Amino acid sequence: MLSATARTKAPAASQAARLAKVALASTQTASNPQAGLRLRLVATQYCHGCRSFSTTPVSQLKDFFPAKDTHLISTTPPAWPHPGYTMEEMKAVVPAHRKPRTFGDWVAWKTVRFARYCMDKATGMDREQQQTDKKNPTTAVEAQKPLTEAQWLIRFVFLESIAGVPGMVGGMLRHLGSLRRMKRDNGWIETLLEESYNERMHLLTFMKMCEPGWFMKLMIIGAQGVFFNGMFVMYLLNPKIVHRFVGYLEEEAVHTYTRSIKEIEDGHLPRWTDPQFRIPDIAVQYWRMPEGHQTMRDLILYIRADEAGHRGVNHTFGNLNQREDPNPFVSKFKDNKERPNPSLKTAGFERDEVV
Repeated sequence: MLSATARTKAPAASQAARLAKVALASTQTASNPQAGLRLRLVATQYCHGCRSFSTTPVSQLKDFFPAKDTHLISTTPPAWPHPGYTMEEMKAVVPAHRKPRTFGDWVAWKTVRFARYCMDKATGMDREQQQTDKKNPTTAVEAQKPLTEAQWLIRFVFLESIAGVPGMVGGMLRHLGSLRRMKRDNGWIETLLEESYNERMHLLTFMKMCEPGWFMKLMIIGAQGVFFNGMFVMYLLNPKIVHRFVGYLEEEAVHTYTRSIKEIEDGHLPRWTDPQFRIPDIAVQYWRMPEGHQTMRDLILYIRADEAGHRGVNHTFGNLNQREDPNPFVSKFKDNKERPNPSLKTAGFERDEVV
């Protein structure tokens, strides 16, 4: 985790007065009892030295993970530096759905859809905010009623707190299996652990923009407990189904971020298009975002590209021999063939394409 983060400072009385008008705009967020969040939308520099406005009293705001000042250490860089994307690569990502082909695929798909239904209920998303095209729930991004910035942050935090679990479970079990069998893993462990690390960086970024309340924290603890143990047992029994499940889960993530990008572009999220809005420093450093491309829309483009990569990787892993096949995304190919790009292969690569 990056430790070079900005500290939140309490403004002076004159600054607080200027914040009052901004704080009024977010009072409706705090009135959502189902969300259970005290939102801290990191939005602006309306006053000198102040980066945020909130429904929580300014004096009570705190940095969730402030930089640790030590005698010798300046910063701690990420264990897995982000590879980076071009703008063309990020814009080429689209929502897509791989149709189930086996009974295991069908089970994985229906489980994801049930989890999506539960998340919609838990985060207070009404029917008007659902997609209108029920036959294409993972690709249709039109909705009768857009979400607010607060509702999007609720969904982002909940989604990313869960999305970082499967990669860690799979990497851990494959690591133990490699030790137990005394055989190489052929590159799967590193990719799975990097995936979970990347998802955690998504969560840490959004945590700089909102402060979950006790109800949301309890929901996350409960969901993670059930999810981790379910993933652990299923990966032992049938890792192919788990990878297919994660592929479908990432389809939902790509869909979620695509819809949020569209609502930003359509002007429904004015706080995130405010010229003075600043995304967290942790995001700028991790994705190495260039000057002029540090808006909320740019941030979500980067995150969506990450999710598209996880989608392609896990759908591909679901097609491979779990014990013997090497990881094609870190392997060196014969005849100088380029490595496959999982971000642009929405349904994953078939085994004969990469092995």
